[in-house]
Amino acid sequence: MSDLRFESSLSMEEIEDNFKNTDFFSGIMDGLNEALAYKKGKAKAETFARKRSLPNIDVAQVRNSLCMTQKSFAAMLGVSCRTVEAWECGKSNPAPTAVKLIYLISNDHSLVQKLQNV
Repeated sequence: MSDLRFESSLSMEEIEDNFKNTDFFSGIMDGLNEALAYKKGKAKAETFARKRSLPNIDVAQVRNSLCMTQKSFAAMLGVSCRTVEAWECGKSNPAPTAVKLIYLISNDHSLVQKLQNV
């Protein structure tokens, strides 16, 4: 089996920044505890919260519809310009929270002004 190799235009610092507030262990433990409760008959499968599917967004299209540069769009969202660039060229995907925020912005352009003042 060949070794897997990950390549990114992002630096290690940028990659670490993208995941600094993500608690993978907690998410795994929550899922295991839910599965255990189900197995023990203490919960029904339908009682678990189901994650809603995220809306499909085209980051470049949303940014262009706002007449914003990658730099200004990134500043508004609180991410690096390289992150926006990576999203637009398909090298990475926005986190679910970013997807939701971009979706809201695409439907209500008045949010841009509010976010720029934060």
